[in-house]
Amino acid sequence: MSRLFGTDGVRGRANADLTPDLALRLNIAAARVLGATGRRTVAVIGRDPRASGEMLAAASAAGLAAAGAKVIDLGILPTPAVAHLTALTGADFGVMVSASHNPMPDNGIKFFAAGGRKLPDDVEDAIEAALDDPAPLPQGEGVGRIVRSVDPVDSYIDHLVAVCPNPLTGIKVVVDPANGAATGAAPEALRRAGAEVVTINDQPDGLNINEDCGSTHMDGLRAAVIAHGAGAGIALDGDADRCLAVDAEGNTVDGDAIMAILALAMRDAGTLSGGVLVTTVMSNLGLHQAMGAAGIELETTKVGDRYVLERLSEGGYSLGGEQSGHIILSEHATTGDGSLTAIMLLARMAATGRTLKDLASVFTPAPQVLLNVRVADKSVIDHEDVRNAVALWQAKLGADGRVLLRPSGTEPLVRVMVEASEEPVAQSVAAELAAVVEHAHS
Repeated sequence: MSRLFGTDGVRGRANADLTPDLALRLNIAAARVLGATGRRTVAVIGRDPRASGEMLAAASAAGLAAAGAKVIDLGILPTPAVAHLTALTGADFGVMVSASHNPMPDNGIKFFAAGGRKLPDDVEDAIEAALDDPAPLPQGEGVGRIVRSVDPVDSYIDHLVAVCPNPLTGIKVVVDPANGAATGAAPEALRRAGAEVVTINDQPDGLNINEDCGSTHMDGLRAAVIAHGAGAGIALDGDADRCLAVDAEGNTVDGDAIMAILALAMRDAGTLSGGVLVTTVMSNLGLHQAMGAAGIELETTKVGDRYVLERLSEGGYSLGGEQSGHIILSEHATTGDGSLTAIMLLARMAATGRTLKDLASVFTPAPQVLLNVRVADKSVIDHEDVRNAVALWQAKLGADGRVLLRPSGTEPLVRVMVEASEEPVAQSVAAELAAVVEHAHS
């Protein structure tokens, strides 16, 4: 059997792959693995606004209570807010029901350990193994209770504003929360920090999350920034653990560029621990070059912000993230936080008086092409023809290029990434590799 947990929890089509029954059993198992001993376990649970979250959060809470846990229902909140409140409340663990940037029909369940940290692989494996544990459930007074938290959004907003290093005075920004979990929190936090905020895609109805908006569809944000004469635009995803941006001219500022800007800001402030930035193998060669020129060491991990988090913790480092916009500022958060990233990015603009385009110019990306190939079996990347093609093209590109094939952790896709000194070369090589994957798969 394939592993139930992917790179970011358990994810799939709601009511098909991810059913209320699975949610209930998964949370009973989680309570058994992550729960306290000698006292009642306390767990917090939040969700994004997609329609299926209502039933899956209810099933998850029922599972937790069935296992004897006291359940604090946080309602609709961003993923990083659930992580923050897991730590703030002293809960034994936290649960987030969300499929992040995925389309509305999908959903997911992810867990945070005590302190708001993502789980290592071995703990996820233990939860999966406990799904079939026949041990009896508590009865009578041993059954857990479910209570609703009071004003959890305000606690999270207060945290965001408190860590803003300087007022955002003079900054006009358009925020696209993707009709998602941060629709209320992100704009309000930026306003309280001093920015002038315009919002778009801020009317979640349970069905429109990530629909032609947010960090996966940024054309509307570009148009709004230009129309409103804003200095920047911020794009979040459905659960607001990632942030991308656009400058005043509508140019995309991706996660690599944001990390470059923040790394320099933190280096100048003396808060870049060890002079190290941690990122994944997907980050552009241009980021490596920019950080090298700035005297900042760049360490890479496997794809997934959980692996960035592990390296940050191991090395005592303070900044890491992914090209996709998962940025982790470990002094202030235990996971990627799109709203926090936005605050820090805009704070750098306000503190320096420089435009976002000017700040992002420190990073010149090498041409990079990413193609997604839909497959039924992601192990196709180990096919001999695929491995030979990858080796051939990496040898041909040499030091001026890079080839990376990897299975998606959340969707039935193989991701083909090619970097080269010229975009037509990258396009051609990526197309040829995608064709090899498709042929091997068939």
